[in-house]
Amino acid sequence: MANPEPMMDQQEPANLAKPPAKKRGRQTQPKEPKAPKAPKPPKVPKAPKAPKPPKPPKDPNAPKAKPGPKPKKATEAQGDGKQEKIDESFKKVKRKIDRFKGMSEEEVMKRTLPDLLDYNLDYVIIGINPGLMAAFIGRWFPGPGNHFWKCLFLSGFTEEQLNHMHDTTLPVKYKMGFTNMVARATPGSKDLSSKELREGGKILVEKLKKYKPLIAVFNGKCIYEMFCRELFGKKPKKLDFGLQPDKIPDCDVALYLMPSSSARCAQFPRAQDKVHFYIKLRELRDQLKGVQRTSEIEEVQYSFNLQLAKEDAKRMAIKEEQYDPGYEDAYGGAYAERGPEGEPAQSQTNGHCTFSSVENRAEGAPEAATSQTAEGQLPDGQWMTQSFADQIPDISGGPKGGSA
Repeated sequence: MANPEPMMDQQEPANLAKPPAKKRGRQTQPKEPKAPKAPKPPKVPKAPKAPKPPKPPKDPNAPKAKPGPKPKKATEAQGDGKQEKIDESFKKVKRKIDRFKGMSEEEVMKRTLPDLLDYNLDYVIIGINPGLMAAFIGRWFPGPGNHFWKCLFLSGFTEEQLNHMHDTTLPVKYKMGFTNMVARATPGSKDLSSKELREGGKILVEKLKKYKPLIAVFNGKCIYEMFCRELFGKKPKKLDFGLQPDKIPDCDVALYLMPSSSARCAQFPRAQDKVHFYIKLRELRDQLKGVQRTSEIEEVQYSFNLQLAKEDAKRMAIKEEQYDPGYEDAYGGAYAERGPEGEPAQSQTNGHCTFSSVENRAEGAPEAATSQTAEGQLPDGQWMTQSFADQIPDISGGPKGGSA
């Protein structure tokens, strides 16, 4: 045990003599000393600011400025070749559409839209005044978004879809005319003065008394309110679409109000929403003329009651789950309905096959066998035991199984 101790003493100095581990990377070079900073020059005192001039007193009569941020003023270019700053002074220019082929609105407003009137007409469609497009083209309801021509077709007035190019054919073919309350063309009805409306109402009454149409149809509530105000001196308290109770003095023309055919009509924005009033207009014409109604186009009043719908749904579900006697008899009568006091039910039919109960088959088995076998059929409920070859009749006239 004395030998290992000197061996340990010999190994310890060998471990202590290991060289230190080398570091990876480049060796750092010694930094050069920085040069001393130059002293900062002393600060020069700023000149005192000049006092601001006092603001002038506000004028109490001056108009008030609009709320919101004020627009920035355009800054001038500081030198040649520099781009100006883009601000609100550079406004977007709207692209102008040449609607009237080079004509200005002032030139179009000088045009007029001729009336399409004749004697013995059934309808006269009345508008406020011509629009710019109608005056430029010289046709009635030329706007692509106007629903007039589409409603005429959907309600059955015309056999085919017409457009503004067919307006001159309506007085002769469909007894429908056109006129306006004011003849001057404007961008909108708001551009008309009260004097023009007053005079236009009188002219319209004279036209109706002269041509005497069956029904005067006002295209929109606005035109009818203006007409009543100029003719009767006041607007109607309650205004509903359809036949109006008001009458023109010394004139038998019926007054009818329907929604505006314009697509801007907020109450009826679609053409199909207005078709109802066109159909009622035809019915009014037939009623005034004493013509019997045709069944080509009829309206059905539909009302929906949720409670009744639920009851009908329950009733239909119960009806579908009722017992089917033909189905039970087809499975041998295991689930067949019994008659009163446990008596077996009679044989029933399902429209194609006749099913009988087990008891009926047991009692009438001989009769069924004789009758059905005579016709070349099998009794009810039995399987075929003969082959098809045995059932082929012998037409040779000789004994069965013999040679021909």
